[in-house]
Amino acid sequence: MEQNEQRAVAGLSGLAVATLEGGGSGQAVRVPTVGDVLVAIEELWPESLAEGWDAVGLVAGRSGNPVGKILFTVDPSGAVLDEALEWGATMIVSHHPLLLKPVSTVAASGFKGDVVHRLIEAGCALVTVHTNGDSAVGGVSDVLADALGLQDVKPLAPAANGLPEEGIGRVGDLATPVALGDFAEAVFSIMPAVAGGVRVAGDKDALVRRVAVCGGAGDSLFDRVRSSDADVYVTADLRHHPASEVREAAAGGTPYLIDVSHFGSEWLWLTPAADALGTVLADRGFTTDIRVSGVNTDPWDFVLTPGH
Repeated sequence: MEQNEQRAVAGLSGLAVATLEGGGSGQAVRVPTVGDVLVAIEELWPESLAEGWDAVGLVAGRSGNPVGKILFTVDPSGAVLDEALEWGATMIVSHHPLLLKPVSTVAASGFKGDVVHRLIEAGCALVTVHTNGDSAVGGVSDVLADALGLQDVKPLAPAANGLPEEGIGRVGDLATPVALGDFAEAVFSIMPAVAGGVRVAGDKDALVRRVAVCGGAGDSLFDRVRSSDADVYVTADLRHHPASEVREAAAGGTPYLIDVSHFGSEWLWLTPAADALGTVLADRGFTTDIRVSGVNTDPWDFVLTPGH
């Protein structure tokens, strides 16, 4: 139902209540507050699953403010904020932190400070779901594993404070072995269009069945990948030296490597995450509009290859 001429007022038990004027029904609906949404986010992606170096949770916003529209994004960039405010969003859920490293100022003269000022001035909250969103059941790497059809999936690095099926990265098996080249094409087919495409290290005709994945930058998990007996590892941001050393040590064998866009590997999670949050809020009797950002925040604009 479209929320036309929504009028938000403070309600009992910290709820925001909106009156729907459209259709003449005058039906009252419960709009969640920032605090209500944070409780739902904690249920789905507990902060205890975040890595010790990470910065997750509420970045800007008052817990009692109503949240009628939520926008999911990989990055809290200025273009995403433009989109959010034009739509009338009152919360942004971002995978990547805006303020991962400590800062001494949020002056609007800098791009991060400008985002903070615009959020506050517009009354739009910002929440970060980063490595807790990677690790949780249904998180970034689970979505990637599901999209590739992996079975009997387990974490590459089990979470210290989570369920047995939670942790960073995933490893599982394809139903039947396929050629590395064909598998790489399948990986390419599920990714959003980005300039960098997909890079592959390994014999394209070699058969692969056991697959390790990690959304985002995953070269810190190479030891886990080797011990998992994975035939191929799908991740992002593979640097020259770590990748070269893995391939040298493999002497032409496994694990093969598939390097994808950091943005793309995590973008896949946004729609399932938005759906999951919407379901939890609806189960609690709340009404809110949730959508995924249409802004491609991959930093690369074009790529040159031999012959082009």
